[in-house]
Amino acid sequence: MASGKLTPLDPHHTDPTVTEPTASKSSDVLKITDVIKTFDQPGGGKLTVLDIPDLTIRAGEQMALIGQSGGGKTTLLHLIAGLLTPDSGSIRVAGIELTRLSEQGRDRCRAATVGYVFQTFNLLPAFSAIENIQLGMAFGNRAIDTERAYDLLDKVGLADRATYRPNQLSVGQQQRVAIARALAGKPKLLLADEPTANVDPASSDTVLDLIIGSCRDENIALMMVTHSMEVTKRFERVEHLDKLNRIFQTL
Repeated sequence: MASGKLTPLDPHHTDPTVTEPTASKSSDVLKITDVIKTFDQPGGGKLTVLDIPDLTIRAGEQMALIGQSGGGKTTLLHLIAGLLTPDSGSIRVAGIELTRLSEQGRDRCRAATVGYVFQTFNLLPAFSAIENIQLGMAFGNRAIDTERAYDLLDKVGLADRATYRPNQLSVGQQQRVAIARALAGKPKLLLADEPTANVDPASSDTVLDLIIGSCRDENIALMMVTHSMEVTKRFERVEHLDKLNRIFQTL
């Protein structure tokens, strides 16, 4: 590759706090129990953002999570992805208890089990579209599957843009590359954070079709965060954060 070197994590490197994901005895891909997350306030004290007694997503299930802006939706996704840690409670992803892992362990678990479609895409500007997709394979103990990377790029309708860098792509095209990257590692769970928020209405249906259809085809569980009632119409299961979160029930 001309613009950067992509290599998978060293398969001989081990973290004593994490093992490779194994099949859970249940079909639950995500199981949250009594999770509380607080943040320090500037003037002192703690602000409780999330208090989730129970949330489960089964293998291949698709769920939309709706809630008001600033209500903790992205924080919840970050907890599930291991980007943040809860104050207390249990988060199990693909049978792995995230709260028992080190930061490095959570990184490795995320690479092996979770795909993440960010609202702001988070594509690396120095890498081409195909290289950004290959990045989705580079983290985790797996070889880069170039054929799958090109297949995914073709699936999102950008086979002719393989060598384009993000600044040479439209906003909608960048989001499609981000979707392909999130699917590249064959995750068990795909997290999508307001994936249509930064694309034009004409591209919104395309983005939804790609995410929902791809997860269905590969039996990937999907949790999509949105504040749009139009988006939730595409899902059989819709959860409201203010009903899941006990802090709203006590206000």
